Amino acid sequence: MYLKYYNLREHPFCATPNPKFLYLTSQHATALNHLLFAILHGSGFAMLTGEVGTGKTTICRKLINQLDERFYTALILNPNLTATQLLRAIAIEFGIPDLPRDKLGVLQAINSFLLQANAAGKTCVLIIDEAQVMSIELLETVRLLSNLETNSRKLLQIILVGQPELRKKLFTPTLRQLAQRITVRYHLKTMNRQETAEYLKHRLKIAGADETIHFDEDAIDEIFGNSGGTPRLVNAIADRALLAGYINGTRHIDRSIVRLAIHDLKEAA
Repeated sequence: MYLKYYNLREHPFCATPNPKFLYLTSQHATALNHLLFAILHGSGFAMLTGEVGTGKTTICRKLINQLDERFYTALILNPNLTATQLLRAIAIEFGIPDLPRDKLGVLQAINSFLLQANAAGKTCVLIIDEAQVMSIELLETVRLLSNLETNSRKLLQIILVGQPELRKKLFTPTLRQLAQRITVRYHLKTMNRQETAEYLKHRLKIAGADETIHFDEDAIDEIFGNSGGTPRLVNAIADRALLAGYINGTRHIDRSIVRLAIHDLKEAA
């Protein structure tokens, strides 16, 4: 609705996790580097956790974009499945054709694919998002996948991504073998006030904004105070603030405009 008014190419604060818009705070860059290190050094297992809306999924998509033709990747966004369904979803993501129906057959198909990829010099990477919803049985299935290996290396690099509940779940005695295998771990925190300001500027610039769109310091204070520096909430408030600016005929976003946006969001909740 407001794109033409602000002369924007696209929505700067869309909720969709688009890696093009990823603003790498120091901790987001560190998280990405941790995951790259785990993959490149064959760690087998890595884990990324963070509160809702801190940018975990966007980092995953950025990670996939940075992996070149030497890598095969599979991204599971909703692992709330049975063990057989999860294995089939992984196989489909890797592009494995003609899958058998039974669990053992699918596992064998995955193993054959991983062996062929390894022989071709490829590294296979499995990323499971929202891993905190996985049952103990599913997490054990993933652990068994990590057993697929040659004499010299793991055939599959696995990254578990989830909310803090995932860390708590791994304290379960039944999962101690899995927890011991996760050698690379990183926990994402929310942005501070300065990072929030830079985040807003970054996303506006990527969307094609010129200097006529301006969030003043009081507006940024209001956004930070009401979002706690959580990127998803910052997006929601900033997007609604641009809409409020459009409705009120201004490209200068001040505290009053942001408060209107916050009020509208609360009314819509």
